Amino acid sequence: MSKILPGTKTTRMELLRLKNRMRLAERGHNLLKEKRDSLIMEFFNAIAEIKETRQTVESALSDAFSALTQAKMIMGPSRVVEFANASNVKSKLSIATRTMMGVRVPVLSVEQSIPDLPYSLTDSSAKLDLMSTKFQEALKAIVKLAEIESTVKRLALEIERTKRRVSALETVVIPRLDATARFVKLALEEREREDFFRTKMIRDRITS
Repeated sequence: MSKILPGTKTTRMELLRLKNRMRLAERGHNLLKEKRDSLIMEFFNAIAEIKETRQTVESALSDAFSALTQAKMIMGPSRVVEFANASNVKSKLSIATRTMMGVRVPVLSVEQSIPDLPYSLTDSSAKLDLMSTKFQEALKAIVKLAEIESTVKRLALEIERTKRRVSALETVVIPRLDATARFVKLALEEREREDFFRTKMIRDRITS
């Protein structure tokens, strides 16, 4: 495929227009490279945060199930199940978004409504309250992990798109503009030489 842009006119206005397009393309290329590098930095920061949050989730779930086991040991499995069924704890997931380097990423939060206890303190154990608290903490950690993992996926997609645009500018757009500008410049120089020799020949004939 020819590197010369189709429909190119060999005029000075065309050359000026091509040079302006070159400057814009080079500026866009630099901006996209900066964006790509910033996105990659944010991506790796999020990856590190995922690792930490996963550890938090694992620890929170371990504590929650440990509290569940202790509650079952003290109260008996059937009583724990009975209290759990009587509970009306509700969790509401809120989803918003924020912009990170031009990428819309999710912001998740969970709100829990805890009604009056469906049991008396004398009928239960403190382990039951501890179990409930631990599972609430685990749920919040899981929601946070989901938020970060979704952010990582969106950042990865944007990084790939930005890389393709940078590559297209580097390997296609800028080289074609440069080749076309050089083609027009050479054509203008050749025309100027022809005009010079033509003028010289006419002058020589007039003076001879």
